[in-house]
Amino acid sequence: MPKKKTGARKKAENRREREKQIRASRANIDLAKHPCNASMECDKCQRRQKNRAFCYFCNSVQKLPICAQCGKTKCMMKSSDCVIKHAGVYSTGLAMVGAICDFCEAWVCHGRKCLSTHACICPLTDAECIECERGVWDHGGRIFACSFCHNFLCEDDQFEHQASCQVLEAETFKCVSCNRLGQHSCLRCKACFCDDHVRSKVFKQEKGKEPPCPKCGHETQQTKDLSMSTRSLKFGRQTGAEDADGASGYDAYWKSLSSSKAGDAGDREDEYDEYEAEDDDEDDNDEGGKDSDTETTNVFSNLNLGRTYASGYAHYEEPED
Repeated sequence: MPKKKTGARKKAENRREREKQIRASRANIDLAKHPCNASMECDKCQRRQKNRAFCYFCNSVQKLPICAQCGKTKCMMKSSDCVIKHAGVYSTGLAMVGAICDFCEAWVCHGRKCLSTHACICPLTDAECIECERGVWDHGGRIFACSFCHNFLCEDDQFEHQASCQVLEAETFKCVSCNRLGQHSCLRCKACFCDDHVRSKVFKQEKGKEPPCPKCGHETQQTKDLSMSTRSLKFGRQTGAEDADGASGYDAYWKSLSSSKAGDAGDREDEYDEYEAEDDDEDDNDEGGKDSDTETTNVFSNLNLGRTYASGYAHYEEPED
C-alpha cells in the first residue's frame, strides 16, 4: 500500500503546480498584450498605430521607444545584462535601443537577453492577415488573432472575420468522410469529423486536449460547444430543389426569374398606359378650351349695342335734326 500523503506534502505539490502554471503563462502572453504589438501614438503626427521604430505615416523617430521584448522605455542598469554599460546613468531614447526587429518593425533594447531571444520568439514572425493578406510592413494597425481559428487578422478585418468565422464549408453537419454526425469541428478547415475519422496517424493527440484536425493539425472543438452554422446558397438548386422537375433542378429558379421579368414588363406597360392616358386628358382639355372660346365669340357676334363711345362715336358729334 502506498503511503498516505501528508498535509505538508499536498501543499508542496500544489505550490509546485501553481509555479509551473505561472511560468507557462509568462511564456504564453496574449498577442494583443505583447509589447511588440502595443498601441503607440506618434509624437509628430499624433496618429495611433502599432509599436514601431519609425512612424508608419511620417517616418519620424519616437522620443521614448518601447522595447519589443520586455516593454520598458528606460534602462536602469540594475543588472549586468546590458551590452552597452552605463553605470549610474539611466538611459532612455536611442541610448537604450540596440536593434530593430525585422518581423514586428519595433525597437529592441540593448539587453543581452532581449537581443538574443526576441528574433526567435517574435509572435509576429508570420503575421499576415488571413483576409487581406497584408503583413506588418503593409499597414500601420495592430495585429490580432481570431478567437476561433487563431489566424492572424489586421485591425480592419478583425470584427468582420470573427462574425463569419463559424460557418462550415458544407451544407450539413455530417462528417466529411462518412454520413454520420460530426462531433468535432475544425475552424480552420471549416469541416466536421466524427469520433472515428478525427483520429489521425500523422498528428498525435496530447493528453487532456481535444484531438487535432486530421487535415491541418489544428486543435478541434466540440461542435455542440460552438455556434456553428452551415453554408447557405441562394442561387440555383437551393431555391427550389424540392419542387424541381428536371434533372438539373434549376426549373424553379428560371420560373421565378421569368415571372419576375414578366412582372417588371407588366409594370412598365401599366406605367406607359398611365402616361398615355394623362397625355390624352391634357390634349382633350386644350381642345375643350379652344371650343369654348369659339362658342363665346359666336354668341356675341350678332349682338348690337348701338352707337357707343368705344365704337368711335361721341355725343358732341351727334347731328342736329
